[in-house]
Amino acid sequence: MKWFELGLVVLTFATGLIWLLDRLFFARRRAERDGLLAEEPMVVDYSRAFFPVLAVVLVLRSFVAEPYKIPSSSMMPNLLIGDFILVNKFAYGLRLPVNNHKFVALGEPVRGDVVVFKPPHAPDQNWIKRVVGLPGDRIGFHGDTLYINGEAVQYEKLGEFIGQGRGAEMTGASLLLEKLPGREHKVLEWLDRANPAGQGEWTVPAGHYFVMGDNRDNSEDSRFWAQTHFLPEENLRGRAFLIWLNCEGWFCRGSFDPSRIGTPIK
Repeated sequence: MKWFELGLVVLTFATGLIWLLDRLFFARRRAERDGLLAEEPMVVDYSRAFFPVLAVVLVLRSFVAEPYKIPSSSMMPNLLIGDFILVNKFAYGLRLPVNNHKFVALGEPVRGDVVVFKPPHAPDQNWIKRVVGLPGDRIGFHGDTLYINGEAVQYEKLGEFIGQGRGAEMTGASLLLEKLPGREHKVLEWLDRANPAGQGEWTVPAGHYFVMGDNRDNSEDSRFWAQTHFLPEENLRGRAFLIWLNCEGWFCRGSFDPSRIGTPIK
């Protein structure tokens, strides 16, 4: 992903520079030398054609909305493998492409937001999780229950989950409504299985967040990050807000679910 961003930036500036230099200097010289018969060099022709397209893509992708494909089952049942989503790039401020430096502050994550970010231990990758802990919060996870500042989050059992495709492995897990303060959402838990992993308590430092996957027994989230359990604010990429396609495999040969098109991310 980083190399794609870097390539897009380089191509945009290169084609724009070539087009600009030609308009300012070389086009006039060609006209004076060859008159109406002056031909535009191929590199200039291609730059003039591609620069506006590349510039629009760069601006939209960097500052408006970025596409992202869900690669794993960590956010089931809300986001499935093969979901293509859109990420709001200005929800938490405008950031430069490639280095992700924020130069305009517009907002901060709220509890329950589904965010795309660069994990501190894998900065060249983009991951997606849900914000459950804000700066200053004391987060606990004991048994199958999330605690926020000493208060247990309430749950409502909705039934058993039935997975499809690559998510079929979660069939039979308990489908729960987690009543996170300010944002109710569904989660998956194996309530009948002993799972000591991911237990503990953490206090979120200033400028950081505690994130978890909605598939609680199958998510590499803040609970398991050895170097640091917290997501730095500067690693945020944006807030996920819409599913625009669900498709697996080349040309959707694996599966295609049109019912998920246009589904808001809660």
